[in-house]
Amino acid sequence: MKRTSTAVVGIAVAALALTGCSGGGGTASGGDENTLTVSGWSLSTTPEFQLLADGFEAQHDGVTVKLVEYDPTDYNTLLTADLAAGKGPDVITQKEVKYLPTFQQGGQLLDVSDVTLPEGIGGADSYKVDGTAYATPYRQDSWVLYYNKALFDEAGVDYPDGSWTWDDYADAADALKSGFEDAGVKATPIYQHSWQSTVQGFAAAQTGSDLLAGDYGYLKDYYQRVLDLQENGDQVPYNTVMANKLTYQGEFGKQSAAMMPMGTWFTATLVSQQESGEADDFEWGIAPVPQLDDSTTGTDATPVTFGDPTGFGVNANVSDEKAQLAKEFLEYAASEDAAKALAGIGITPALLNDAVTEAYFNVEGTPQDDLSKFALSTHETLPENPADENTAAIQNILNDLHTAVLSGSQDIDSAIADAEGRVANEVG
Repeated sequence: MKRTSTAVVGIAVAALALTGCSGGGGTASGGDENTLTVSGWSLSTTPEFQLLADGFEAQHDGVTVKLVEYDPTDYNTLLTADLAAGKGPDVITQKEVKYLPTFQQGGQLLDVSDVTLPEGIGGADSYKVDGTAYATPYRQDSWVLYYNKALFDEAGVDYPDGSWTWDDYADAADALKSGFEDAGVKATPIYQHSWQSTVQGFAAAQTGSDLLAGDYGYLKDYYQRVLDLQENGDQVPYNTVMANKLTYQGEFGKQSAAMMPMGTWFTATLVSQQESGEADDFEWGIAPVPQLDDSTTGTDATPVTFGDPTGFGVNANVSDEKAQLAKEFLEYAASEDAAKALAGIGITPALLNDAVTEAYFNVEGTPQDDLSKFALSTHETLPENPADENTAAIQNILNDLHTAVLSGSQDIDSAIADAEGRVANEVG
């Protein structure tokens, strides 16, 4: 197996590409048909890319995978610049589904509908445009509820049991606040991060609403609940989160909050930070997110949540020989072998079966209770971002709604009306 190397893409190089230079053909790996380049970000703290590269090399004698690192904040901008300059990587990691149509419409992605995916894999439909697949998933995070068992114990409150609606969640927050006051514990029942996903993702998924339809009345009850929790002191206020630049890793990891809705990617982070001492040492668990009503609660039902996959596409500028190798990489990344390897480092793969779930919970530091295993493996995960050319523009408008409502600068009804008007007038 060849040693995998990392090529770091500098901002200055990408900025030069943005000046409008046209591509001269070829990709970052040039004409070497046995070298495959794959884009990624934060390679030192995101081990999944190296893991998949090593696994693919092990199954393909004589092949080398080179990881091309981009700044995570400007990932899509820098990658687009390299693609426009004709020197993008062979395999293009799709960091955010909402940008897939941009790459597809630019003619930068190959049709990968012929890549064989395992039965039961999640997130594949998110990469289809008019029935054609332009990427394939390798991980599928879903939003769950993380909770601190030690803080629940100190407050004398029962743990989540999988039966909670949002009303039960609010009741538990009240009970935790009262228990903390009696026990002299300085913690807040809930930490909800500043992202619009923390409200809008649940609202759309659990009400069966369509982001693209332009009607956002379904958001009202979800925002009202959050405002009530903030006012009651059950949840860290949005303005405090923003003013103090709070992080979800710090708030939960340092036991400042007892509950936190978050994506399953947080498991790997929390396990790592507890091992290093960056997070406190405490017992925690995972529960399904609270539900709209009791029709989807309980361990004999399928809770509804949301989450987008992360996937790989193939650069349309590669040779036929390189395209075949790249498609083999996509197939490997979606396979059960890769899924078990990803699960073994706390990453939630797109394929979840009994063997993969077992590998996930074999990671030292993960919770071992049945509800945590149920929450990871059983859910209907609906996409937050449909693969549509209008998704990014609509999400920007809805982010303005989110900020206006939670900061208190606008009431819910007028913010929704403004968003609906803007989508009707500004989005094609």
